[in-house]
Amino acid sequence: MAQTDPHRHDQGGGHDDDHEHGLSHVVPVRLLLTVFVLLLGLTWLTVAVTAIDIGRAGNLVIAMGIASVKAALVALYFMHLRWEKPLNVIVAVSSLLFALLFVAITLLDRSEYREDIRWADDGDAEMAQ
Repeated sequence: MAQTDPHRHDQGGGHDDDHEHGLSHVVPVRLLLTVFVLLLGLTWLTVAVTAIDIGRAGNLVIAMGIASVKAALVALYFMHLRWEKPLNVIVAVSSLLFALLFVAITLLDRSEYREDIRWADDGDAEMAQ
């Protein structure tokens, strides 16, 4: 009787190497380190941009843009969305878009209550004196 190698997959056991096992996607360490260095660079850029005064709204837009790029890198590479099925990517992106929509609607409504907020701030300042 011939001995078989238990580590070989082509012995007729119905196990081919052409399919995925469904456990995970192995990402090369070099790629993960590259993304990590990019995240550190973007963090440094965020701090460096605060030294440039382009107005409160301008600084906020730039900081949020950089944060969005960093979040996309984390989601794509560390959460493996780059290699996921398209449906999972659609669910993740649509969730983020709905959250953005809800925040935008809330910010549109804040002008209705601006006077109440100012009045409350003035009352707090008078109480502190």
